[in-house]
Amino acid sequence: MRQRPDRAKIKMAWIQETIENPIRMETQADRRIRKWKKIEEEDKYLRVVLLPDGETVHNAFFDRNFKGEI
Repeated sequence: MRQRPDRAKIKMAWIQETIENPIRMETQADRRIRKWKKIEEEDKYLRVVLLPDGETVHNAFFDRNFKGEI
């Protein structure tokens, strides 16, 4: 995931903070868990996708379509 240039600047601390304190959380049909948090330093929303175990990070990226609605 971090090999991609657009994701290289995502800090592990931001991912952890999103997992622990999301502003929104959804469970997908495949039971993966999506969590969002605004990263003030970037003025963007980070989406972290966890596997169904709720711990393993599947993906993390700045979600251009998320507008912060709860």
